[in-house]
Amino acid sequence: MLINLIENAIKYTEKGAVTVKLDKQDNRVILSVSDTGIGIAEEHLPRIFERFYVVDKARSRKTGGTGLGLSIVKYIVNNHNAVIEVSSRQSAGTVFTVKF
Repeated sequence: MLINLIENAIKYTEKGAVTVKLDKQDNRVILSVSDTGIGIAEEHLPRIFERFYVVDKARSRKTGGTGLGLSIVKYIVNNHNAVIEVSSRQSAGTVFTVKF
C-alpha cells in the first residue's frame, strides 16, 4: 500500500516534493502521502480507486501504469478496517490520507 502511494506520488511530481507523515489522533494512526505534482481533476476523484481506471492514458502508457495501483491500495486499506481519503487540485498536488 505504502509503496504504491509513494511510487505514484514520485511518478506524478516532476518538481517539488513528496512527503510521508505518520501521526496519532485519538485512537487512530493517520498516514498521509502528499505531493506537489500535477494533481487530479475533481471529476476523476470518484473513480480513481476502480480497477484499470487511468486518468491520463498517454502518460500511463509512457510510465507503464496499468490502473491497478490505487485499487490495490483501496483493497489493502479495506482489509485493515481503515479508511482512505484523497484531496487534490490540478497543478497543486495530491494528498492521500489513510486512517487506521
